[in-house]
Amino acid sequence: MKVDVLTEAVIAAPCDQVAAYTADPAHAPEWYAKITSADWRTPPPVAAGSKVAFVARFLGRRLAYTYEITEYEPGRRLVMRTDEGPFPMETTYTWEPYGEGSDRTRMTLRNRGAPSGFASLGAPVMAAAMRRAQHKDLAALKALLER
Repeated sequence: MKVDVLTEAVIAAPCDQVAAYTADPAHAPEWYAKITSADWRTPPPVAAGSKVAFVARFLGRRLAYTYEITEYEPGRRLVMRTDEGPFPMETTYTWEPYGEGSDRTRMTLRNRGAPSGFASLGAPVMAAAMRRAQHKDLAALKALLER
């Protein structure tokens, strides 16, 4: 079973500001509750081919994985993938101006993948947990950037 979770938030900040902040892996532990660290494996800045190692806690487990940036359109879209562990995943951020005056941003966060082995049995539970976590993460991001 595949997992595909899409969430979005409208943030009262310009698109370029939201995109620059969220595309920088150094900020991930500030707005992702589950991510405890993010370390560059290639020299910054973000570009297609960049690699970043993350450590997270999810469903009571420590997860360590390295994402590779596969697509990056500054201010518009970022796609990163990992094939490590029992849950290969792709994460996509999109940003677009929202409303008149372009002083707000609609950001989407999508995580999708296909758990393998024993992890595949818990895919529905994992999807529900991911959905809750993504909503909380985007709410935290919104509060942080709207200060």
